[in-house]
Amino acid sequence: MFQDLNDFLRALDKDRELARIQEPVSPDLEICAVTDRVSKSPGGGPGLLFEQPTGFDVPVAINLFGSMRRICMALGVQTLDDLAREVDELATPKIPSGMLDALKMLPMINRLRDLMPRTVKDAPCQEVVRENGSLDDLPILRCWPEDGGRFITLPLVFTRDPETRARNIGTYRMQIYDGRTTGMHWQRHKGGAQHHRVAERLGRRLPVAVALGPDPALTYAATAPMPEGLDELMLGGFLRRERVDLVRCVSVDLEVPANAQIVLEGYVDPGERRAEGPFGDHTGFYSHAADFPVFHLTCLTHRKRPVYHTTIVGIPPMEDYYLGKASERLFLPLIRKTLPEVVDMHFPASGIFHNLVLVSIDKRYPGHARKIMNAFWGLGQLMFSKTIVVVDKDVDVQNEAEVAWIVGTHIDPERDVQFTRGPMDDLEDATDLPAYGTKMGIDATRKWASEGFRRQWPTRIQTTEQAARKADDVWGRIRRGWTA
Repeated sequence: MFQDLNDFLRALDKDRELARIQEPVSPDLEICAVTDRVSKSPGGGPGLLFEQPTGFDVPVAINLFGSMRRICMALGVQTLDDLAREVDELATPKIPSGMLDALKMLPMINRLRDLMPRTVKDAPCQEVVRENGSLDDLPILRCWPEDGGRFITLPLVFTRDPETRARNIGTYRMQIYDGRTTGMHWQRHKGGAQHHRVAERLGRRLPVAVALGPDPALTYAATAPMPEGLDELMLGGFLRRERVDLVRCVSVDLEVPANAQIVLEGYVDPGERRAEGPFGDHTGFYSHAADFPVFHLTCLTHRKRPVYHTTIVGIPPMEDYYLGKASERLFLPLIRKTLPEVVDMHFPASGIFHNLVLVSIDKRYPGHARKIMNAFWGLGQLMFSKTIVVVDKDVDVQNEAEVAWIVGTHIDPERDVQFTRGPMDDLEDATDLPAYGTKMGIDATRKWASEGFRRQWPTRIQTTEQAARKADDVWGRIRRGWTA
């Protein structure tokens, strides 16, 4: 696996997955405009390294996860389904029947050891320590014309619960107010926001550390929708196949990844709020300005020659789609531990992740699709799912056109559409109230007599296996001649 971001960049270079831009390009709108154009090209385009951002001597790396190949490279797998199989094996260990089986389990035992981070004394991220450092020295981007300012968009924000000392790592955008202060966009449902609530209740200052540009697996882990109370560093260690090295911060009582490019140390005071936003968000629209906590910088540390790793979000598809796709595949085996009837699930890019969730199931009893809808609305961040479509196991949910066909032919809207109300994502703008609104479930499974359907369900049109083999043979020859 990759030891750090530099190692990942070298691998992308070697595999022709990285485009180096040597001409000056401004961090004010221009880098994001280029990245938006590239990320919407077929396959997501290449990763980008802007070597001379105008006015800065720190290169900007962006769109590094923005293709299926690169997200797989970042996580050390050939396909994301390979990652799902690894998670399934870890979550369902087999009982060895003899010495040979026990020996075969040694690699998995090593993977369990890798889950636990360790602390080191010397770290690349502290090669330069600047207690009077300024955020103005970093090529932080202004992404869209109506943004409230420049935003750090791919930070790993470290906090600890003041009472339990449980660690949380999250990716929360940070608007730059000046060289020493930023907004801290802690959405109310996230772990960092809970730590801040506890600190405010106790009247305490909350220490915060922000790591920028560690190794790619750890960056992904910070974006993953981990269950509350589970340390994202454990996921990072599992993905890296080795323990995460941490180093103690200089000015706050926290630890950060030793291999990070840049670290911002500081604090958030109880009760302090400041207007944050607007921000061009992953919904494809600007999120409104609102009051959020304020981060104060106390120390800036970095490598001697750091790279600023960042991302942009906007109208899909963009780089964040591939991060979301990794989470979709990674957490599917874990969801099956609770809901074994789930066959597959898909979060289309155009559905903005949780706004549209497609699920196929092995239907076993009347009302089974509705049970799955309600179960998803009770599972972690799946509670934000605005529309859930449930289909039978023979429907390929990765094929959005097939799902649309099935929905169009399988539902009676009055009978098969279910509404409920509950928590919504903070970025949801269509609801009447902030973070609270209506969800819709669509049962597009075949209806049974035990569900009140008295007619004969139609049979899907399908040719024979013999005719299909003949078609493959003839079409293969036609295609070869057609493209010659």
